[in-house]
Amino acid sequence: MWPGGCRWLPVLLQGYLNLGRLTSARTWGSCWGPMAETFSTGAEAASGLRAPVQQNGDAGGDTRGERTSGSPKPVDAGVEPTPVSEEQAPVAPSGPGKRKKRRDATRERVVPPPKKRRSGVSFSDEHFAETSYYFEGGLRKVRPYYFDFRTYCKGRWVGHSLLHVFSTEFRAQPLAYYEAAVREGRLHLNEERVQDLSIVLKDNDFLRNRVHRHEPPVTAEPVRLLAENEDVVVVDKPSSIPVHPCGRFRHNTVIFILGKEHQLKELHPLHRLDRLTSGVLMFAKTAAVSERIHEQVRDRQLEKEYVCRVEGEFPAEEVTCKEPILVVSYKVGVCRVDARGKPCETVFQRLSYNGHSSVVRCRPLTGRTHQIRVHLQFLGHPILNDPIYNSVAWGPSRGRGGYIPKTDEELLRDLVAEHQAKQSLDVLDLCEGDLSPGLIGSTAPSSELGKDHLGELAASAQKMDGAVEAAPQVLDTMALAPEKAAETDVVNQEIDPLCEECRLVRQDPLPQDLVMFLHALRYKGPGFEYLSPMPAWAQDDWQED
Repeated sequence: MWPGGCRWLPVLLQGYLNLGRLTSARTWGSCWGPMAETFSTGAEAASGLRAPVQQNGDAGGDTRGERTSGSPKPVDAGVEPTPVSEEQAPVAPSGPGKRKKRRDATRERVVPPPKKRRSGVSFSDEHFAETSYYFEGGLRKVRPYYFDFRTYCKGRWVGHSLLHVFSTEFRAQPLAYYEAAVREGRLHLNEERVQDLSIVLKDNDFLRNRVHRHEPPVTAEPVRLLAENEDVVVVDKPSSIPVHPCGRFRHNTVIFILGKEHQLKELHPLHRLDRLTSGVLMFAKTAAVSERIHEQVRDRQLEKEYVCRVEGEFPAEEVTCKEPILVVSYKVGVCRVDARGKPCETVFQRLSYNGHSSVVRCRPLTGRTHQIRVHLQFLGHPILNDPIYNSVAWGPSRGRGGYIPKTDEELLRDLVAEHQAKQSLDVLDLCEGDLSPGLIGSTAPSSELGKDHLGELAASAQKMDGAVEAAPQVLDTMALAPEKAAETDVVNQEIDPLCEECRLVRQDPLPQDLVMFLHALRYKGPGFEYLSPMPAWAQDDWQED
C-alpha cells in the first residue's frame, strides 16, 4: 500500500509513462520520415509497448540494435534512411482499429522483405536446359547463353547509386555497357525495370542483371563413374573441370555434367579437388549421408592418397613436411609456407625417377588449401607443370625453403601479370573484371618478372593463345537489324550485340595445357575404399615433351 492510502497513484504514474512513450515514438517518426512513421504506428498499436524507455527519454532504439543518444538527428540531405523490413518491424494487430500505412507525396519506393532461401539449393532441369555442350579439338565447350545474376543489396552498397556500384565493383564491363543494358531492359530492381542508373540503393533491394555468358573450354575427357549406390556417387574427375559452379564456370562443372548426362541431381560434395586436379571425387546422395561422412572427416577417419610428377630427383626415403600454410589471397587463390599459417602435415614417398622428374605418392594428413602443392614447392620439387607454384613470379628459387624475395603484394601482382600476358587468368579463377587496381597496379613488375620476360610471354600468347577483335560492323549490323540476327534461336542465344566477349575470337588451348600432374588416387574410410586408374603421365614409360 502506498503512503496515505492512495491506491490509484500507481495507475496514474503508469498512464503518464505510456503517454511519454507515445510522444517519444511520434517524435522519432517525424524526424526519420514515412518509413520510420510506419514503425512508430506499429509500435503504438502493439499491446503493452514493450520497447524499454531510455533514460534520455527516447523510446526503443534502432532496429539493428544501435541505441540512439539524445535527440534523434535529422537525415542528411540527399541520404535516404534505411527502411525497416517486415522481419524487424513490430507487427500491428488486425481488426477495425488497425491504422493504415501511409506514403508521402513522392511515392517512396517500397522495398520488399528478403526472400527466404532453401537450405541445400540444387539445380533443376530448367538450369540444365540453359544451353548445351559440343565437343571440338579435344575440348568440351559450352554454347554462350543468357543468365540472370541475382543478388540482394550488400550493406556497403546502401545509400549509393547503381552507377557507383557498377563503376567500383563490377568492372568486367564498361559503364557504357550498363547504360545500354538499361535501355535494353536487362537490369531489374525489385523485379521492376531500371530506368536510370542514378537510383539509390536501399537495404533488401533485390537486383537482377541479365548477362551473356561465355564459359572457358575444358577437357573433353568424360566424367567417369567409379561407383554408385544408394548413399554415394564416386567419379573420376578429369583435370580442368571445377567441381561446382564458380567464377566463369557453370555448365562446364562436374555437378552440371552429372546432372545433364547422368541424371544425377541434388548431390552433396563430400570433399573438393582443385579445378586442375584429377581423380577420385565423392558425392553423397542425401544430407544424412553427407553429415555422417563429414563427421568421419572431422574425426580423421578418412585417408586420402595422391600421386604427382615433380621436378628433379625426389629423395628416395620417405619425407614428411609439417610446415604451416598461410593463405596469401583468397581471391587469387594463392598460399605459402608461413609461421603464422595453419598447421599441416604431408607424407611423401618417391615411386619412380626418369632422370628429369619424379613420380611421388602424397598422403595429406590435414586438409589445407593447396597443401600438397605448397609443401612440394617448399621442398624444392614443385609439380612439373603447376601454373602457380612453379612460376618465375616466386623468384629465382621458386619458393624453395620458403624463400620469397618480395612482398605478398608484389607476388600477387607478378602472378597476375604473368597469366595476363599468357591470357590464362582462368588458371587463377580470375577474369579481367576481377583485377583491382592493387593487382594490376601502375608500378612496373619486380625484377624477377621484368619487361623482357613479360614481352616474351605476350609474344607467345599472341602467337598461341591470342585474341583478335571481330569485325565491328558485324555486331553493328546485328544491332541495327535484329530480325536478321533472330533467324534462329541459336543465333539469338550465342551472339549478343552488347557482349564484349562476342567481339573476341580466342584461339583454343591445347588439351594437354589443361592438365596438371596431380591426381587423387585413393579415398578410404570406414567400410569403403575407392581407387582411380593411374594417369598416363605417372606411368614408368611416360616421356616428357
